[in-house]
Amino acid sequence: MARIRIHGRRAVLPVAGGTLAVGLGGLYLTGLLLTGGQVAEGTTVRGIDIGGMSPAKAQAELDRRLGPAFAAPIALKIGDRTEKADAAALGLTLDTAATVKNAGSGGSGPVAVLGRLFTSSERAVEPVVRMDENKARTALDGIGAATEQKVRDGQVSFEKGRAKAVEPVTGVRLAENRDQALADLRAAYLRADAAPVVLPVQQTQPKIGAAETARAMKEFAEPAMSGPVTLTLAGRRIPITPAVLDGHLEMKAEGNRLVPVLDAKGLLADPAVARPLAQAVPSARDARLGVDTAGRVQVVSEARTGAQVTAKALGDAVRPLLTGTGAGRTGAVATEAVRPRITGESAAQLGIREQLSSFTVNFPAAPYRITNIGRAAELIDGSVVLPGEQWSFNRTVGERTKESGFVDGIMINDGQYTKSPGGGVSAVATTMFNAMFFAGVKPIEFGAHSFYIERYPEGREATVAWGTLDLRWLNDSGHAIYVQAESDDTSVTIRLFGTKKYEIEATQGPRTQIKEPGKRTGTLPKCEVQTPLEGFDVTVGRIFRQDGREVKRENFTTHYTPRDEVTCTPADAPAPAPASPAAPKGTPAA
Repeated sequence: MARIRIHGRRAVLPVAGGTLAVGLGGLYLTGLLLTGGQVAEGTTVRGIDIGGMSPAKAQAELDRRLGPAFAAPIALKIGDRTEKADAAALGLTLDTAATVKNAGSGGSGPVAVLGRLFTSSERAVEPVVRMDENKARTALDGIGAATEQKVRDGQVSFEKGRAKAVEPVTGVRLAENRDQALADLRAAYLRADAAPVVLPVQQTQPKIGAAETARAMKEFAEPAMSGPVTLTLAGRRIPITPAVLDGHLEMKAEGNRLVPVLDAKGLLADPAVARPLAQAVPSARDARLGVDTAGRVQVVSEARTGAQVTAKALGDAVRPLLTGTGAGRTGAVATEAVRPRITGESAAQLGIREQLSSFTVNFPAAPYRITNIGRAAELIDGSVVLPGEQWSFNRTVGERTKESGFVDGIMINDGQYTKSPGGGVSAVATTMFNAMFFAGVKPIEFGAHSFYIERYPEGREATVAWGTLDLRWLNDSGHAIYVQAESDDTSVTIRLFGTKKYEIEATQGPRTQIKEPGKRTGTLPKCEVQTPLEGFDVTVGRIFRQDGREVKRENFTTHYTPRDEVTCTPADAPAPAPASPAAPKGTPAA
């Protein structure tokens, strides 16, 4: 009996009298017995031998050996950036079942079976990979948005007295056509190596490149910050340091160039420049008016013509000095004459003939009130408001700071009394509101206290807060208005003088929408004891008469919140539970 070796196996084939007993049919049956349903011997996938394995075992072997590599994150190179993304998130998967099927057993026909018996050639099969294109496109959209690099022009900035170059950046984004990116992803995934996939991108070049940025630094920015520039004015030298200049200097793009821009108006307003300029040249001064013993407004001091440096003149003087060296960084600045608004001659033409109104507010004596009310009245006294101009409390009095002569006092904040600089000046605001009210001029901006204060007229009172609430009125009388303000330890009085247009009669309605106060507890030292008072609405009005005939009337409605009862406890004492909700936030000051 002859023996035939078939791919490492032995098949015993009986031979009698030189004739093959089983013939080809026997060989076929033997091949089926030995290789049927198995992967052909010599079959490999990426060097992994799956020959002779059943499909299930071959798939398990590929999952074990290839699965981790194909599941690893894929490195993506987008311009200069490298990102990693999960293969599954990109819609990429390894199909080991299809890979084994492709490897196959080679078929079950006689030719295929007999061929496997008598051949031993090696066969390498590529893995089968799948791509969900919709999922891949969605993932690429997200990656593109997250990695997009916006184009940025080269820039020059000025900070802390130094010039700094900001390098340009080329804009980079994924190419809008995703087909090539999908093909590159699929090919890279099939390779299953660690090399980044270089995705196609679109680039946008900056208009201001590195060369232009360097030129701007060398030719302007660095010389500008190399030292102070010095202005000469009326025999004085006024240095302007780089630390002052940098806040008013920038370089802007014009086409593909950077050009210097000086904010001359801002530089002129900078205290480091404004103060020495003001000291070098006299400002214009209006004629000073006053009220004589007969109640007539007259000139008490003459006007003075002044001079000023305009923003244009300052810019024209400073710009050429910025790139100079040595003596070339010093230059003169021009001035122009400024005439006063009111002169002794023009005062007679202002139409200030009589008293339009007078109003007095009394207040309890307290050192902070005497100081703050007196200082505000001092700043207001002598104001002249020409026809069509607006008078502003905040502009006239300024911020209530210690440097301006104000002290800490009591004001209303968050629905209760508290301490703050300038507390008490609302007595002056209320006095002015009523003087304006009875003079018949037009209110522009005003606001009442959050809760009612008994010493003020209901609905005819005003408060002010720097930066948030002003008291403003328009002189629509047709003639100039002169303001006289004076105070003592317990009262403040404001009188307005001009040419009377109307006789004003005040009206007042009943309290409505009455609401009872609650109780609250505060903590010392900021807490101030507060007595309770109901909240309510009230409407007041004024009737305008000419020659005894009513020509118009207008109403003002004010809403007052309840004034809660407030008791104060030491800072280390436990605060009791509130008896009622806190009052709505109010507007300073008392």
